[in-house]
Amino acid sequence: MDKILVTGGLGFIGSHTVVELQNEGYEVVIIDDLSNSSEKVLDGITAITGKAPIFEKLDLKEKGKVEAFFAKHSDVKGVIHFAASKAVGESVKEPLMYYENNIGTLIYILKELKKLPSVSFIFSSSCTVYGQADELPITESAPVKIAESPYGNTKQIGEEIIKDTCKISPNIKAIALRYFNPIGAHESVEIGELPIGVPQNLVPFITQTAIGLREQLSVFGEDYPTSDGTCVRDYIHVVDLAKAHVVALGRLLKNNNKANYETFNLGTGTGSSVLEVLKSFEKVSGQKLNYKIVDRREGDVVAAYADTNKANDELGWKSQLTLDDAMSSAWKWEQKVRALE
Repeated sequence: MDKILVTGGLGFIGSHTVVELQNEGYEVVIIDDLSNSSEKVLDGITAITGKAPIFEKLDLKEKGKVEAFFAKHSDVKGVIHFAASKAVGESVKEPLMYYENNIGTLIYILKELKKLPSVSFIFSSSCTVYGQADELPITESAPVKIAESPYGNTKQIGEEIIKDTCKISPNIKAIALRYFNPIGAHESVEIGELPIGVPQNLVPFITQTAIGLREQLSVFGEDYPTSDGTCVRDYIHVVDLAKAHVVALGRLLKNNNKANYETFNLGTGTGSSVLEVLKSFEKVSGQKLNYKIVDRREGDVVAAYADTNKANDELGWKSQLTLDDAMSSAWKWEQKVRALE
């Protein structure tokens, strides 16, 4: 079976994608610098699939090591590129770090891919490229707005770099997958979201508050023009998201792509407000959350949810798991992590 490189493969989405790739029989090589992950994740992947992926601890900012990796693994048929810094707030404070880590590493990888006879490339992009969209649900043809943060800008620039590279490199076929909001954990509770330090995302903050690690959860704003005044997002189960990567990779490997560069939204197609997410968690966990309404956060868009028709029709992929499924698995994962501490 084809050898696939997964950068950032020990991270949240990366590890779940490695599981789905191995379940489909692919040989997986992981690159991760462990800056926001743990080598213990390998044990979880192995426990689920019965097979340990190849792992190389490598900082993709070191150009020479990237070159050496591809010299060693010149038989790679596909690359799924997750490795990137991803905290919006941190990117505002440390823009140069984000541009170096998210853009520089992408360029180093693409330079090596240009040398291969044929390779498929999946880019981990984001719905942040749309900003506050003019129309909902958001389609792939929606205009890309000026980014709200350096993080968002790295995703926009990354897409442009890949598109330009594909124009002059017919050996590279690429798909940019624009995720909405990934949540949840694997049903085995062997892998899940494991933020280092204070979580930047809603769901791990919910579970950490419920288990007593955080004193209180802040809900940023209740005066948005939504059904209950809180922001609306499209929350997709990470396992559904992982499976979409395998499907997209298969499209490229089988030459079913319509162009050398394509984009697809990945979401459920349904928006859920912050308070609806909180209520879902309380329902599936039986826990009462300690939360308070505070002022709006700078940079938060009012609502964002996907039009998934393109992915449904062209990839033959559709999300299967519910918000309750995701919240239940996230809670079980949180309980397991704390029990092991």
